[in-house]
Amino acid sequence: MRGLGRIAARLGPQATSLRGLLNWWGHALAAWLPVRVRRALGVDRGRLLLMPLTDGEVRLQLQRDGALHELGRLPALVDAPGDDPLATVLNSSAVDLPRWLVLPAGAALVRRLGLPAAAADRLRDVVRFELDRQTPFAADEVMYDARLVGRRGDGQLDVELVATPRMRAEPMLAALGPLAGRLAGVDVLDVDGTPRGVNLLDPAARRRQRDPWLVWNRVLAGVGVIAIAFALVTILDNRRQAADQLEHDVRARSRPAKLAAQQREALTELVAGQAFLDKRRAEQPTAVEVMDEVSRRLPDGTYLEKLAMEGDRLTLIGLSNEAPSLVNRLEGAPLWHSPALAGALQPDPATNRDRFTLTAELGRESAAKKDASP
Repeated sequence: MRGLGRIAARLGPQATSLRGLLNWWGHALAAWLPVRVRRALGVDRGRLLLMPLTDGEVRLQLQRDGALHELGRLPALVDAPGDDPLATVLNSSAVDLPRWLVLPAGAALVRRLGLPAAAADRLRDVVRFELDRQTPFAADEVMYDARLVGRRGDGQLDVELVATPRMRAEPMLAALGPLAGRLAGVDVLDVDGTPRGVNLLDPAARRRQRDPWLVWNRVLAGVGVIAIAFALVTILDNRRQAADQLEHDVRARSRPAKLAAQQREALTELVAGQAFLDKRRAEQPTAVEVMDEVSRRLPDGTYLEKLAMEGDRLTLIGLSNEAPSLVNRLEGAPLWHSPALAGALQPDPATNRDRFTLTAELGRESAAKKDASP
């Protein structure tokens, strides 16, 4: 809201409050429309200005689009017959315009005031407390209003106080006869003869003029809102259908992609498994290679009862007349490493040989070196 207030301050004194900003925005948009369209929409209908003259007649003017148009003079209205004397001299469109009493420039007292920025939304109520100091009258003895002129450099509001004594305005109201109860406001002329744009009439006494285009404007506004809502719903529904169709196309095209990804993953696993098996097969020697290497390293007086290859473990069980030297004979083989006797040697009286049990870790020399390097 503070940001809105700063924007309104930049736009001018008419846009100080939210309502003023909306009014200013609406009039700014309406200014782009042709004059006939603005009048048809009721944006700039204008107002009737009534000024009692010294001879009893009433000067009648039309203020529209910032210009004054002379409509003529009316005879004295004090004893005018009927409730609305203007109905006989004006057409129907002009009769419905707001009616304002206009006081001459010398009939009002004008003062410039500096007020805090917080008083922008309630100028009339704030100025009421300044009447005793700015005028020689009490608040109940004058008709007054305040107009925002601008903003000063220190952030305060530059306000114009316009006040006139009731004893001076009441004779002019009485000169209007039956029209006095139909006034929308009381304005004061400036030194150049143009209305100042204030309303000295008490808010309770102001007559709200019925806008003949109000119903049509509301109907058009309702139709516009319904059309915009329908357009938004249609766009939203189209976007939803497009999103559903896109999701369906993505799903239809993603199935082959998922299948290909699954096949690629399975092929990768197969290749990795085959590579692992090939690596393990390359690291582990075959049974023929182990048996050939064992037969070349064992001495002639050695007999094997069992040669077993269980995983990475090689087990040799047999009889030998050189059993203590078998470990040295088996060391340095490229197909296994870490040969050692499992248990003690047991003499066999029948063959005069020693029964032995040898174990070793299967693996080629390169793999053994890799394992031993750390």
